[in-house]
Amino acid sequence: MPEAGSGATGIHRVVVAGASGLIGSALVDQLRADDVEVVTLVRRPPERPGEVEWLTGPDPFDPGVLEGADAVVGLNGASIGRFPWTAKYQSTLVWSRVTPTRAIARAVRELGADAPAFVSASAVGYYGSSVGRRLPEAAPRGETFLADLCGEWESAALAAGDKARVALLRTAPIVHRQGVLAPLMLLTRLGVSGPIGRGTQVWPWITLEDEVRAIRHVMAAGITGPVNLAGPTRATANDLGFALAVRMNRPYVLRAPAWAISLVLGADATEALLTADLDIVPDVLDRTGFTFLHRTVEEAIAAAVPAAGQPA
Repeated sequence: MPEAGSGATGIHRVVVAGASGLIGSALVDQLRADDVEVVTLVRRPPERPGEVEWLTGPDPFDPGVLEGADAVVGLNGASIGRFPWTAKYQSTLVWSRVTPTRAIARAVRELGADAPAFVSASAVGYYGSSVGRRLPEAAPRGETFLADLCGEWESAALAAGDKARVALLRTAPIVHRQGVLAPLMLLTRLGVSGPIGRGTQVWPWITLEDEVRAIRHVMAAGITGPVNLAGPTRATANDLGFALAVRMNRPYVLRAPAWAISLVLGADATEALLTADLDIVPDVLDRTGFTFLHRTVEEAIAAAVPAAGQPA
């Protein structure tokens, strides 16, 4: 098994859709640093070598763009961190994921045996909320809006066909200053952070470094099917919030009741992102020899946030 994150992965050419996002940009940078040829799909005229315009007109995505690639990685999707989730924005959340995923799946299907592996984003929201249950990849889909969204997203990827090599990346919230920590750091800096809802709900998490390394591991190991991209140890909302407060040398005392959060963010977003209980188990990564750089949420916070008094 190739070591995750190393250059000796047997991967030489990768096509990436959604390369401008937090995960996509980090993935592209690391691949190129290891001399992997990367083609990025962009929704504007190309401005630099390695860019290909797509989905800006009525013509379908050209399967020829994927020829010779070892993998195509689909990471498209409007931000789930924009609130409230109005009916219109919920539609945007779905179609910004499903439309490009269908386009890639169609191209993969048309290439047949010559198609690259299709590594398609999804999210741990697939499982809904399940108090007291551990959730490996075999766990059933939940019943929330986000679970339905992930179900449609994954179905769009699987339309690549039975013979296609499709991996479904069920990613946890990214512990990063541009990820799940962005609003939490603001509240903590202002001294108004504290338990969210019960505070004891299990929050899945992963660092950006391990997310990128895990995606590379999936490609290098030829893994197919659903893969939970989540840290290996259980953490509650209180564990993450308190670790952040300690790191920033700020208090962690002001509770935000679930009903108040729902008034601001809406019920769907609150249920899916803040009060859901998701004890995600990265079973496939464990079984295929992946090793995490950051094994606890405290380590994740320390890697993402400078200690109080240190420069950012």
